[in-house]
Amino acid sequence: MSEFVLTSVKNHIGFITLDRPKALNSLSLDMVRALTTTLLAWQNDASVRAVFIHSSSEKAFCAGGDIRFFYDVGTATPKGDSALLEDFFTEEYALNHLIHFYPKPYIALMNGVVMGGGMGIAQAGEDCRLRIVTERTKMAMPEVNIGLFPDVGGGYFLSQAPGELGTYLGLSGEIITAADALYADLADVFVPTSGIPALLGLLEQTDAADIRVAIREFAAPFTAQIQPENSKLAIQRDVIDQDFNGNSVKAICEKLQENNAEFAQQTLAVMQKRSPLLMSVTLEQLRRSAAMSVSDCLRMERNMVRHCFKHGEVLEGIRALVVDKDNTPRWSPATLVEVSAEQIAGFFAEVWPAHAHPLRHLAG
Repeated sequence: MSEFVLTSVKNHIGFITLDRPKALNSLSLDMVRALTTTLLAWQNDASVRAVFIHSSSEKAFCAGGDIRFFYDVGTATPKGDSALLEDFFTEEYALNHLIHFYPKPYIALMNGVVMGGGMGIAQAGEDCRLRIVTERTKMAMPEVNIGLFPDVGGGYFLSQAPGELGTYLGLSGEIITAADALYADLADVFVPTSGIPALLGLLEQTDAADIRVAIREFAAPFTAQIQPENSKLAIQRDVIDQDFNGNSVKAICEKLQENNAEFAQQTLAVMQKRSPLLMSVTLEQLRRSAAMSVSDCLRMERNMVRHCFKHGEVLEGIRALVVDKDNTPRWSPATLVEVSAEQIAGFFAEVWPAHAHPLRHLAG
């Protein structure tokens, strides 16, 4: 078990507290294993009727995977060929799958930063989940900023967002707030941080057949106040749907270039800093994911992440952002014009035979 994952059971609810505040609760392999062990133990425990996962810090729910760890182990071996990396991503994706099909209510309080791997442990699931945001929520799938793609099932939940909102979020990596998250169907209810003590009291005292119903009733007045229909994504929806359709990042950027709207120009400027290759790979991922199950998406992403570390784009992105902090990644290729269809297709090539895929056991 991990010292950064605290667990308890109160009122038949299993509480998971992420407690690695100095690292914004970035997930380590030990944390992934602790979460998996806990959820498996509670899965068939009749005394645990629901799960509530949150953070000990208001700054972050979970900022994602520990990318400095990725860099350290990825650069220590040729072409990122590290057993620790293999273990991390295989076990993280298996955890995302476990949460997605969890048979009990799974409630995530996404207070503060929630990005990458944090989205994976909050967005997973459909039938039994409840996703809570606050005024502190800063949500993103920013992987293209480090030469990666929106993994942890990101292809699945982004491709399910209305219109081209998921395409915009995946290609730009931009941060959104609570109202945007609700509008994009990446959250269910809003509770202000001032209401969290009362929310926890509700969880610890209410004898509800389905605790999600009680939380929705508690949150309804707060959710109505923030008006998702007036969020930035709602206001820019027409531009996003018009400019982010199609299967070419180059064409998307050309449409943004021709659009004089301030939002379009700001978005273009952001995308010009991202990895041209991984934006192109991400767009292909999202288009493929739209017709795939979550299990198939996770298996596809497991192949993709292996290609990312072999290529080295993600190691260069982390170097520029986190290690040297020069913010001048040397992307390869350097421009969208240089990205070929063959390069994109290479990220979807099978790394393992079907019978040997590390996630071959995933069902659904």
